[in-house]
Amino acid sequence: MDAPIVTIVTVAYNALEALQKTAKSVESQTFHHFEYIIVDGGSSDGTPLWLKTHQSQLLTWVSEPDKGIYDAMNKGVRMAHGEWVLFMNAGDCFASEDVLERVFHTLPATDVIYGDVVKDGVVKKASSPHNAHRMFFCHQSCFVRKSCLSEYPFDINHKMSADFKLIKQLWYAHKSFLQLDFPIADTKGISNTRRSDGIMDNIHVIQEVDKITEQIKFIPRLFFTYIICRIRGK
Repeated sequence: MDAPIVTIVTVAYNALEALQKTAKSVESQTFHHFEYIIVDGGSSDGTPLWLKTHQSQLLTWVSEPDKGIYDAMNKGVRMAHGEWVLFMNAGDCFASEDVLERVFHTLPATDVIYGDVVKDGVVKKASSPHNAHRMFFCHQSCFVRKSCLSEYPFDINHKMSADFKLIKQLWYAHKSFLQLDFPIADTKGISNTRRSDGIMDNIHVIQEVDKITEQIKFIPRLFFTYIICRIRGK
């Protein structure tokens, strides 16, 4: 049976140097059954010119204004021809050149595949599949079937936690999750100066998606963390 086509989507805005780093990593993969889609938000830093002159048969791109990162990610899904989609941030890389080959050497009978992530040289382990108050893996290390992303597009009303909402929706829809015991992506850790905003958006997602019993379990611990972050100025 032929290997599945995998779509890698990178959303970018005025991040040319970081985008070039990510594109180099994607195009260095030893597994060649993939397409690479770059959704640029209409950058003014030379990104559109680089995209026009960058020669790659695997690359499809668009550069135009959007309504934010999740709107751009939805656009990438609509452009995708692959059976599987992974979102790789500008500046992030695959953990090794054979990641796609290791993931897709057989056809996995599941809906979501995820693994670990490397941050600043340290492997951060993902957790086993479960419904939680936060993401139990990094989205850069997660492959989702395009059919699932079409059925549950990212909710652009959530500026920071639409991916968190997606995972909850897939969980409640009884989609299957497969955890892999190796790193998928290498991402640079950054200081999150908007952590309290992200926590509050997670709370809103839980209020929308979770059952009342889960809300009672999740929201108090998040609200406590939210208060601590506000006190610390985050």
